[in-house]
Amino acid sequence: MATEPIDAVYTWVDGSWPGYDDLLRQYAQDRHDLNPNRYRDNLSILKYSLRSLARYAPWVRRVFVVSCRPQCPPWLDTAKVRLVHHDEFMAAGDLPTFNSFAIVSNLHRIDGLSSRFLYIEDDKLFGSPAAPDDVFDADGRPRIYLKSRAAIRPAQRESTRLSPWNRALAQSNYLLDARYGAKRRAFVHHAPLAVALESWRAMIDQWPEVFAQTSASRFRATGNVAPEYLYPHYLLEEGRGARVARRETMRRVAYHPLNNLLPLQRAGFFRLRWQRPRFFCMNDNFDQQPHPRAVALAQHALDAWFAEPSPFEVH
Repeated sequence: MATEPIDAVYTWVDGSWPGYDDLLRQYAQDRHDLNPNRYRDNLSILKYSLRSLARYAPWVRRVFVVSCRPQCPPWLDTAKVRLVHHDEFMAAGDLPTFNSFAIVSNLHRIDGLSSRFLYIEDDKLFGSPAAPDDVFDADGRPRIYLKSRAAIRPAQRESTRLSPWNRALAQSNYLLDARYGAKRRAFVHHAPLAVALESWRAMIDQWPEVFAQTSASRFRATGNVAPEYLYPHYLLEEGRGARVARRETMRRVAYHPLNNLLPLQRAGFFRLRWQRPRFFCMNDNFDQQPHPRAVALAQHALDAWFAEPSPFEVH
């Protein structure tokens, strides 16, 4: 398995792209659909994630960046990165889509993708040298990084008091419980999602109606599944995945929420510098209005850690 290529697939969107906000509001139904945390690109984190990948995971064969047409980061060298728009691999009737679950559900349809790949959200980065063995074991099984805390229970899958994200986790647990028996299942940690195409397709074939409904939802909605949560637990139940021990998970993976609380930002960046995890996530929790000083702190940290441009940038 060590000789097989591994590609990386990023998903990215820029909510400030001309005309995007108008299109978003044309289809939006509620406040969750307009949550700026999901569409904001004020730090260009994708650029720094690609820098981190070039430095710490140079064994990745090919990089794909998925976006809605005609979006493309202005600094991206499309001769070095394959830019893929939604209409190249999703059904026309499901577009336009603002639903990450729908997009991720269709990643296996991207032409030319390796049989094993990493799905990386643009806010996930590499913090120290990583090897293929950190994401796939010797038998080619994806490694699964789980948190200790249990995710949302199936009974809450239609609760409007929950966010669409948590309803999707509950729906995913409902499907897993129905097939494999009821149990408490942990949240999946913020590492790149290692995908084996054969098992990904097998998961979709197991629940085709649910995946069709998810793909057709323009925004996250009740009844959707979160593929990035369902897939790791499906792998573990089927014996197709390898769970990473808790101690190793704590060492290798970290999560940092970007918010407007300056002391917490400073402490979080200090922790990341000290821990130097293999993988970490800088998730946008700024809400409606990012504080300029908090944004400046995050920008300074990214510039300090990943100052050298990557081969994926226009020079």
